[in-house]
Amino acid sequence: MLEEICDPAILNPAAGTAEGITEVRRQEALLKTGALQNAILNSANFSSIATDEKGVIQIFNVGAERMLGYAAADVLNKITPADISDPQEVIARAKALSVELETPIAPGFEALVFKASRGIEDIYELTYIRKDRSRFPAVVSVTALRGAQNAIIGYLLIGTDNTARKRVEAERAQLYGALQDKNAELESARFVAEKANLAKSDFLSSMSHELRTPLNAILGFAQLLEVGSPPPTDAQAIRLHQITKAGWYLLELINEILDLAVIESGRLSLSREPVSLIDVMRECQAMVESQAQQRGIQLNFRPLDSTWFANADRTRVKQVLINLLSNAIKYNREHGTVEVKCTASTPEHIRISVKDSGAGLPPENLAQLFQPFNRLGQEAGTEEGTGIGLVVTKRLVELMGGTIGVESTVGAGSEFWIELIRDDTPQLAAGHAMPAKLAPQAQGNTALRTLLYVEDNPANLMLVEQIIEGHPHVRMLSARDGILGIVLARAHLPDVILMDINLPGISGIQALKILREDPATAHIPVIALSANAMFRDIEKGLEAGFFRYLTKPIKINEFMNALDDALKFSEMELVNENETGQIR
Repeated sequence: MLEEICDPAILNPAAGTAEGITEVRRQEALLKTGALQNAILNSANFSSIATDEKGVIQIFNVGAERMLGYAAADVLNKITPADISDPQEVIARAKALSVELETPIAPGFEALVFKASRGIEDIYELTYIRKDRSRFPAVVSVTALRGAQNAIIGYLLIGTDNTARKRVEAERAQLYGALQDKNAELESARFVAEKANLAKSDFLSSMSHELRTPLNAILGFAQLLEVGSPPPTDAQAIRLHQITKAGWYLLELINEILDLAVIESGRLSLSREPVSLIDVMRECQAMVESQAQQRGIQLNFRPLDSTWFANADRTRVKQVLINLLSNAIKYNREHGTVEVKCTASTPEHIRISVKDSGAGLPPENLAQLFQPFNRLGQEAGTEEGTGIGLVVTKRLVELMGGTIGVESTVGAGSEFWIELIRDDTPQLAAGHAMPAKLAPQAQGNTALRTLLYVEDNPANLMLVEQIIEGHPHVRMLSARDGILGIVLARAHLPDVILMDINLPGISGIQALKILREDPATAHIPVIALSANAMFRDIEKGLEAGFFRYLTKPIKINEFMNALDDALKFSEMELVNENETGQIR
């Protein structure tokens, strides 16, 4: 019965017709629209305030009542939205709009709806004032309401409480300010630290130079006495050995402290390239063999695949391996063994391990192994050491993208290992062979060659003079400053020039530049011999164009090898010039 009463056909006899169906649907749409309008007006999440064309409030929804604390009856037909807004902000908005739109706008309701009245979309922020006089920030969207003739019949202001967003923005601004302050503080601390590191590096570089200069004389003349004629007596030989041993140890200490300082300052530059491990191993083996022989240590280098290359800095790989090998010899037992092997730990990494037959280390010592100046109780032992070498080794390996580790058993020995990133085997371009080594020159009937040494330190001049005395085919000229050195070079055209860096007047690098720019002297190989031994000093010297860069104290064998190479180079230059018809 109820269904029959509610049937549209019974309620409206015309409902069964097409017109009736359309009318029913229209009424349903109106009911739905009305429900939506009621839902909007009764929403508590935003305020809906509708005014007449003059701005007097006509609709004040539930959301407006909740936000502003007024009942609808308190405001309808009584006030405008300007009366619940901060008056100073309304005045400021009127002034800003007057400038923006170039027309005078009154500081009241007109300022709140002027843009909307001109058909301009308008959403702005301002402060609403509640009935209890408390305030809150609001975001307001304004729309002009138009009638049938497109005339404005009122305005709709929809507002949302902006307190939460403002709080977030304030907190974000406060956090940003704190971060800015912290960044400024960190930047200041970084600047101070960099300045301190720079000062430390400069100080160490200066101290290195000052220490190396007297060491050069001490070790240089001691080496000459050891190989001099007549030979030293047994007692003198023992004393000379102690002098040279202490001198080279002091030099080792200086070098390790400088290395550590440069690494810690972040100023160490590495030249990453494919490094042939078999070549590096051979060079390292040759360098430590005499040290091993003195203690009867047997070196066992396992066969190595010649195609294995590491992506690393060649000089630093040698430094790392020589340090590990020297330690394996130094802390080994008499007539012990050192085993070196290379394995592919992963497809991307190559492991080099150095195993000794020494006393080994307990677990508590392993944990302290890579601490600076910590010799693990060996301070009173017979072996000299600084406690820095392994620290430098670890940091160099890590800077090359590798890792280092150690395994040790008390009474059985220790095994140190490093892992480096594997690199592809370099391929030679088709038709290009490996460069042949320079063939040794015949020594018979050798013409007299001239060496010009530019040096202001008398002891260093005397040392090189006495070294050269043992080589009658070389005569030496000397100059005490760079300007005189240039004059003598142009006058005598020496075969080789030996150049100090720190000279009175112009530096050795400046003198080199002048010599290179002069066609008469540009071909002469110039060897740097300097107490400036920081890595950046050596790089700077080689970039400037020195044939070799040797550091003081002089190692006589190293010095003579460099001099021989320079003389051979000079002779080849002379041959080339003669063949091309050029005159020196």
